[in-house]
Amino acid sequence: MVAQPQTTQAPAARIRVSDEVLERFPSFRLRVLYAFGIRNRPSDATSREWLREGASRGLAALGGMRPGEHPHVKLWRDAYSAFGAKPSAYPCSAEALIQRVVKRGADAVPGINWLVDAYNAVSLAHLVPIGGEDLDRLVGPGVLRLATSKDADVDTATAADAPKPGEVIWADDVGWTCRRWNWRRCPPRGLTDRSPRMSVNLEPDSG
Repeated sequence: MVAQPQTTQAPAARIRVSDEVLERFPSFRLRVLYAFGIRNRPSDATSREWLREGASRGLAALGGMRPGEHPHVKLWRDAYSAFGAKPSAYPCSAEALIQRVVKRGADAVPGINWLVDAYNAVSLAHLVPIGGEDLDRLVGPGVLRLATSKDADVDTATAADAPKPGEVIWADDVGWTCRRWNWRRCPPRGLTDRSPRMSVNLEPDSG
């Protein structure tokens, strides 16, 4: 993964949090890292080693606790409950990753590509949700907002997958890109081996 030198430029599509989410979760703060000129590549031995190291650090951070008992994860469980999602059925992304490791060992998290492996490794190590957006695939800004009934009527969702009204989702001008805050991405919208411009969204706590 190599960033090519270039003039700093503002992203065509920015990432932001809606007022309605900030009103319900006033302590939530999103950290966004923008990266341009990225030459991503498929997962390999190097990026899988990042995942193993992150998994080992995550296990050490648990110190024998169940994932849901860790303070970072518990905050997210409380947030999910607040918007009507059962956290035991829909764990946040960080909890889902470390659960795999607890059950199946340090190699349990599959490699995707260098970009995704890199932020998954950090997510595992610190037990915080981290996600990425391909800025060239967003239509308009990427917004963390509450779902409405209209979100069931877009091409990215099926009737079974459609967000529930009031659920916290990531979405652009076309429709949702990630359900239940950071639980599951819309499959066609994620980072690929050919993503040159991206944002990395760090969500250290849910407020």
